[in-house]
Amino acid sequence: MENYFQKLKNYLLEMEISIVSESEEDNIFVIENENDGISNMLIAIADPIVIIEQNLFKVAKDDGEMYKKLLTKNRDIIHGAFVLDGAGNVLFRDTLQVENLDMNELEGSLNSLTLLLSEFSNELIQFSHA
Repeated sequence: MENYFQKLKNYLLEMEISIVSESEEDNIFVIENENDGISNMLIAIADPIVIIEQNLFKVAKDDGEMYKKLLTKNRDIIHGAFVLDGAGNVLFRDTLQVENLDMNELEGSLNSLTLLLSEFSNELIQFSHA
């Protein structure tokens, strides 16, 4: 069986992504790349997938118009999507197949978030303060 944890770690290091913490026992990384807007991003291996999650903001109040804008923007996101967790946080989330994972695919997911933040940051800031 391939060591997916080490494979993923090698990709992150090769991409010069800062690993804030890691747990091989739990198959989890917390990473950051401040220049790209990545802060405390969780990457978890849950064979057969890799889960990538970045907390964006906590919903202050239910606002149908905000949810509509987030869902509409989902259509433009190259990899991943906006999701709402059970605690009322809006996250960026992507899932990838761990067995075929390559560095280009992982980099594509991270770049997707970076592009999303560069295009949609003003709206996200407004949503977080509403």
